[in-house]
Amino acid sequence: MSGLKLRLRSVPVGRLDLSCLQPAQLTAQSQEDVARLPFEGGTLGDLFEITSTNDAGTLVLAQTTLACDGIGDHLASGTLIVEGDAGQYAGRYMKGGRLDIRGTAGNYLGAGMKGGLITVAGSAGGYVGGLLHGEKFGMAGGIIHVGGDIGERAGDRMRRGTIVVAGKTGAAAGSRMAGGTIWAEGGFGPGAGPLMRRGTLIGPKADDMLATFADCGLHDMVFLRLISRFVAAELGPLAPAPLPSKVRRFAGDLASIGKGEMLLTG
Repeated sequence: MSGLKLRLRSVPVGRLDLSCLQPAQLTAQSQEDVARLPFEGGTLGDLFEITSTNDAGTLVLAQTTLACDGIGDHLASGTLIVEGDAGQYAGRYMKGGRLDIRGTAGNYLGAGMKGGLITVAGSAGGYVGGLLHGEKFGMAGGIIHVGGDIGERAGDRMRRGTIVVAGKTGAAAGSRMAGGTIWAEGGFGPGAGPLMRRGTLIGPKADDMLATFADCGLHDMVFLRLISRFVAAELGPLAPAPLPSKVRRFAGDLASIGKGEMLLTG
């Protein structure tokens, strides 16, 4: 088994759904067979320049734009590298494997994700790890790392898993959160944690904190050392510096059941 590289021949005119491109299925076939696969009224060979690589089990998509939606949808195994940008729903319902986006990502990155690893070199849109229409919960496992900022309502109805942001979150991060962890190195935007039931928000500061979060004072928490070790093991050189031994804890959202928390490290 070898790897494959699919390079877009031209910039998409409209939205392009690439959810069908799965490393396990495509890299198990020859370059010629992949080129003959039907796609968008033609074949994959009509849309992509296809070459073989030496990275077994790895699929590379090159020169993609924010119009390329669904990349890594339901990804269960293998490695999918995006040498460009990814549009909406990248890593949707992902179960395993690795999705490595070298550019930026659109809305709903990792929405409904259950396992695996997503890394984004640049920024991402809103609803990272969030809730998809018709679902009860958002992200339920796995880990997402974003090298820049992310948009509003990250982790909406998140149940499990970890989101690490090197930059800052948009407004209302952790909205309706039911579990899991969001660690924002640059801090949280306005109104983080609305109707948060459980889960943990970690960062150096929070803009316009909701009045329904209660200051519980300084705490020395063993959990912080555990999450630092876990993230370091999962992300390697992408991991943030270990958390300090003491943080200021805010309990909330008290407008809900109030069993969530925001831990400020600054």
